[in-house]
Amino acid sequence: MAYVIAVSLLIGLIIGFVLPFNIPFSYAPYLSVAILAALDSVFGGIRASFEEKFDNLIFMTGFFGNIILAGGLAYIGDVLGVPIYLAAVFVFGSRLFSNFAYIRRYLIDRMRRR
Repeated sequence: MAYVIAVSLLIGLIIGFVLPFNIPFSYAPYLSVAILAALDSVFGGIRASFEEKFDNLIFMTGFFGNIILAGGLAYIGDVLGVPIYLAAVFVFGSRLFSNFAYIRRYLIDRMRRR
């Protein structure tokens, strides 16, 4: 299952680089936080797959829920004039690096056992 997620991510990245799509500068803070939240969900899904705990419903609700929550925080912060989006960047960034570290250790341990 982890391979399906990784291949899907790779296909999405390739499509994103090949197709020209311009985002207005005013949407950049929202989109950057939403992408960070989406990546956190993807890495969390890969980790859950390695732990054999992956559930597609949990992944999909977390994926879209994280994106909406992060974008909402960025918007509310803009309206209030407070950089609340930094909280989302901190939380999702921390989780992203934590999940990446787990995945890296898992793959290294797996390669050493061969």
